Amino acid sequence: MWAYETTFYQIYPIGFCGAPLQNDGVQAHRIRRVAEWAPYLQKLGVGAVLLNPVFESSAHGYDTRDLHRIDCRLGTNEDFAEVVRVLHEHGIRVVLDAVFNHVGREFWAFRDVREKRWDSPYRDWFFTNFDGNSAFNDGFWYEGWEGCFDLVKLNLRNPAVVEYLLDCVRRWRSQFMIDGLRLDVAYSLDHDFMRRLRRVAGELTAASGPEHEFVLIGETLHGDYSQLVNDQMLHSCTNYECYKGLYSSFNSQNMFEIAHSLHRQFGGDPWCIYRGLHLLSFADNHDVTRLASILTEPRCIRPAYGVLFGMPGIPCLYYGSEWGQTGVKGTHDDYDLRPEFVEPAPNELTEWLRGLIAVRSGCRALNYGTYRNVVITNKQLLFERAVKACGDQPAERVLVAVNAVDEPFTLQAGELAGTFADLLDADAEPVELAGTLELAPFEVRYLAAR
Repeated sequence: MWAYETTFYQIYPIGFCGAPLQNDGVQAHRIRRVAEWAPYLQKLGVGAVLLNPVFESSAHGYDTRDLHRIDCRLGTNEDFAEVVRVLHEHGIRVVLDAVFNHVGREFWAFRDVREKRWDSPYRDWFFTNFDGNSAFNDGFWYEGWEGCFDLVKLNLRNPAVVEYLLDCVRRWRSQFMIDGLRLDVAYSLDHDFMRRLRRVAGELTAASGPEHEFVLIGETLHGDYSQLVNDQMLHSCTNYECYKGLYSSFNSQNMFEIAHSLHRQFGGDPWCIYRGLHLLSFADNHDVTRLASILTEPRCIRPAYGVLFGMPGIPCLYYGSEWGQTGVKGTHDDYDLRPEFVEPAPNELTEWLRGLIAVRSGCRALNYGTYRNVVITNKQLLFERAVKACGDQPAERVLVAVNAVDEPFTLQAGELAGTFADLLDADAEPVELAGTLELAPFEVRYLAAR
C-alpha cells in the first residue's frame, strides 16, 4: 500500500490557517493556504497530508455541525476541492480526520432532538434518556464523549447513523477525491462499524484502482493495536507506545526503553505482537507537547528523528516541528500546539529531515523490513532493518546507529563488519568496517550493507 512507503505531514487547519477559535459564521477562504504550501511540501518529500477536522463545527473541529460542508472559517467545498487537486498535482495525497464517534451540540440531527425531544425522528441517533436532564438543562440526558457533553456520542449501532456516515465517506471521495481517513478516537468506535467502513474503503479502492487505495488510520492510545489494525478493520493506527518511548529514552538517557518497545512490537521472537503491521509513528502531534519542547537536551532532536525514520512504521511530521517549533500542552489552551503559519520557516533541521525522508522513501528495508536490536546501551542504540529479496528486488539490510549524548562513542558488533553505503551522505564513498563504528556526539548513521 502507498501509505506504507511515504511520510505523512499533519496539519491542524483551524490553527494553521489562522481561523477564529469560535465559529463566527463569516466565510473566508483560508484553507487555500494549504495549497500554497504544496511546493514546499513536495520539496520536503512528504507523500501525504493529514488534515485534522475541516468540516463545519462550533469551535475546534471535533464538535461537528455538518459533515457535508467545509467549515465556513476555512472556506467552501469548492475551495477544498481545489486544495486537494493542487496537492495531488504535487504528488501529495490527502487524508481527512473523520470524527465519527461524536458530534457537536449544534449538529443538525441533535438540534432536532433538542427542539422536539421525544418526537424527534433522530432521538435514537444518540444515547438519550428522557427521564433525566443534561448539564445544559436540555430536559433530557444524553451521553457525551468521555464525560464531555459538548461532544454528543453517536449511536453507531443504529443502521441509519451508520449509513449516514458511510454516505459521507463516499461523498468526500467523489467530491474531493481524498485518499483516506484518520479516525478520531478509533479506540471508542464500534467494531462492526469499522468493519463496514473497511468494506466501503475496499469498494472505493476497487472503483479507482489499486494505485488509489483508500487508507484507514485510527487514533489509538493504549491496549492491543492489533484488535483494530487487521484485514477486516484498519490499515494502521497511531503508535503512542513508541511515541512515549522515543522522547523518554533521550530524556532519561535510557535507550533500553525505546529498544524494548520496538522489539516488543516488531522483533523476531514469536511473542512480538505487531510484526507485519505498519503503525503511524510520530514525535508529536496536535494533542501533545512538541518534540522541541519536551526534550531536555535540545541537541537530541536530530537523533530522535533518526530513530523515528529508522524504526518500523509510517513516519508522520507535525507542521512546524520540521524546523523545531516549540509548543507545550496545557499552556493556556491547546492552541499553543496549533499555531498559525503564513509561510514555511525551513532551517538546518528541515534539511536534515528532508534527507531522512528521501532515504526512507527509497529504502525497502526501512519501509518493510524486520526489526532487530544489535547493541543497546543507556546512551546508544544500534538496530537492524532487513528485508528479503522479492522478485527483481534484492534483499536489503540497513543498520541504524544512534548516539544520544554529547560525547563520542565506539560501537562494536559483528554486524558492523563489511562494506556499507552511507545512506545519509549520498556523496560519500562506501564505508569499510571491521566490527566497530565511531559515532560523533548526537550522530545518526544509516548504513546499508553492500
